Amino acid sequence: MADPLEQFAIRPIVPILVGNVDLSFTNSSLAMAIAVAGAYGFIMLGTRQHAMVPGRLQSLVELSYEFVANLVRENAGRDGLRFFPYIFTLFFLILFGNSIGMIPGIFTFTSHIIVTFFLAICVFLGVTALGFWVHGVRFLGFFVPKGAPKIMLPLLVPIEIMSYCVRPISLSVRLFVNMMAGHTMLAVFVGFIGALGVFGVAPLAVTVALTGFEFVVAFLQAYIFTVLTCLYLHDALYMH
Repeated sequence: MADPLEQFAIRPIVPILVGNVDLSFTNSSLAMAIAVAGAYGFIMLGTRQHAMVPGRLQSLVELSYEFVANLVRENAGRDGLRFFPYIFTLFFLILFGNSIGMIPGIFTFTSHIIVTFFLAICVFLGVTALGFWVHGVRFLGFFVPKGAPKIMLPLLVPIEIMSYCVRPISLSVRLFVNMMAGHTMLAVFVGFIGALGVFGVAPLAVTVALTGFEFVVAFLQAYIFTVLTCLYLHDALYMH
């Protein structure tokens, strides 16, 4: 059986070394490029005709647009719609990154913590800067629980600050762990199919079921990441 963790190894496709800095174009870079091209192609192809009676692809794009727009309205408020382009892009980047990783031979870049943490830290720094931009120093009041006794504030404020600073870690780890665990499990059962030969029918059935489940997880993880981003945006805009 092949090592189920081998699929997460980053390998250079076009080696590029600038001094001691490795800027190689890797299998992860290629997967990111495919995800971006796929998302861009999906949107462009679906909106190129602007038909009054939309076809299937245009309907799917319009439904996707409304789906993300509703997420922003419900979780970040109407003021959050100013940031719709970023959130829409984030959702589709993660969704396509998760989904194309299900294709054999294509790297799943969302299974690497460095990628998911970068996405999460961009959200974290962005909403924090927005909070100070909108509210100024008053944004520090976000870390003071309403109605809490003043005598408890020296204990509660550090806890609030710590829980706020943990956001990018929890946001990134959730996506990374789910994608890595699911792909590892799939690789294990695929290995059982080849190892058991004729008796590999059972693991084959499990693999088919897991593949369908993984596509659901791919969507759910993009959805959860987007919803949490909207909630953090709501905190920055309204402080409650």
